[in-house]
Amino acid sequence: MPEVQSSTQSDGQVTQRFIEFVMVQAQQAAFCLGKIPHPATGETAVNLEAARVFIDHLELIREKTRGNLSKEEDTILNKVLAELQMTFVQVSGDSTESAEISDSPEVPVEADSEGKGTDHEGDSKKKFSKSYGG
Repeated sequence: MPEVQSSTQSDGQVTQRFIEFVMVQAQQAAFCLGKIPHPATGETAVNLEAARVFIDHLELIREKTRGNLSKEEDTILNKVLAELQMTFVQVSGDSTESAEISDSPEVPVEADSEGKGTDHEGDSKKKFSKSYGG
């Protein structure tokens, strides 16, 4: 049977480590958004899919820790997420990449007997779409 390891760290140390974790994730997202240059080359590059992964990870952390964070931790996490999401929207709008980014796979559309388009999922299912814009 697994044992539960009790923490010997103070609440202040745990808070500091959590904030450091959030900031490392935020730096990785900013790097992928082209806001931080590569340390070796000094060049910036945009990788929206990788940035989206880091932002989604921070959203997951926020959801799974809801109600368990200190006021300081909650404020920093929410502020970092809001800034990253706004930057993501700005960068994705400024991007000159030819590939279009989609949150959900395309659903094939067929014409029904009246010539109107219908999808295979039916109208009763809610389609998921994520927006960082608000």
